[in-house]
Amino acid sequence: MAEQSYLLGLIGEGVRPSLTPPMHEQEGAAHNLRLVYRPIDLTELDLPASDVGRLLRNGRELGFDAFNITHPCKRVVLEYLDDVDPAAQRLGACNTVLIRGGKLIGYNTDRSGFTSGLDRELPHADLEDVVLLGAGGAGSAVADALVGAGVSRLSIIDPEPDRAEALIDQLHSAAPAQHPLEIRVGAPEHSAQWLPQATGLVNASPIGMFSHPGMPVEPEALHPGLWVGDIVYRPAETAFIQAARSLGCAVMPGKAMAVGQAADTFQLVTGLQPDRDRMRGHLDALIDEEELQGRFKEQA
Repeated sequence: MAEQSYLLGLIGEGVRPSLTPPMHEQEGAAHNLRLVYRPIDLTELDLPASDVGRLLRNGRELGFDAFNITHPCKRVVLEYLDDVDPAAQRLGACNTVLIRGGKLIGYNTDRSGFTSGLDRELPHADLEDVVLLGAGGAGSAVADALVGAGVSRLSIIDPEPDRAEALIDQLHSAAPAQHPLEIRVGAPEHSAQWLPQATGLVNASPIGMFSHPGMPVEPEALHPGLWVGDIVYRPAETAFIQAARSLGCAVMPGKAMAVGQAADTFQLVTGLQPDRDRMRGHLDALIDEEELQGRFKEQA
């Protein structure tokens, strides 16, 4: 019989189909925990992002142990928290809220999830010159993780360059002591200029998702000297990752960050060390089942 139970929630827009809840529940079962994880979909409930504070307070009263927070609430939620981990404070974004002693405590496991994914999938990645596509909530976490990992030059490309400019001070404060760091910011047209010399390329934009099909750069911009990472994990391999792999690039599909983020959240909530390989297997099985059901629907 399970000795401990946990109640978790996921707050955001369009989160009903998320694979995060079943991934957590399956890992909980493997640890003999009664873990229930429910999506709280702002779109279905017709609620604005600003209601995240009320939902957290209600969750605290109803006995929830933790929440994951996703778009469009990662920045808004900070004003409703009692305490914030330094990394989340620096990023100005929170994706995990623990409820401890009646207090709401914020963390950012997007950053740590990308770091652990990079360590596991591309442990020898050349961080001399990395181009990052996207400077939103996830992009800022990935940028911070890359700087913490020791990137020498980080080129951030975003359709709204001002959004990337706002990250510069934060990123310099995250850089390892005595480590030279160059940051430059540009619009999408800069990719053709910066990619030929780059050693790494990361997509932190939504392009490649089922709802945003396509590639974040032209296939011709890729070259075999790049390692390539993505944060999109549905589909399991985006057209971006497939094109990079076909050129012989070392790749990190979005599943690596998804598992890293979920595993770090699981550890924060339960205090237990998750089996990351097992969680990767859970996610693979969930995606395979989802894609199989999609093919059945197409044939119906």
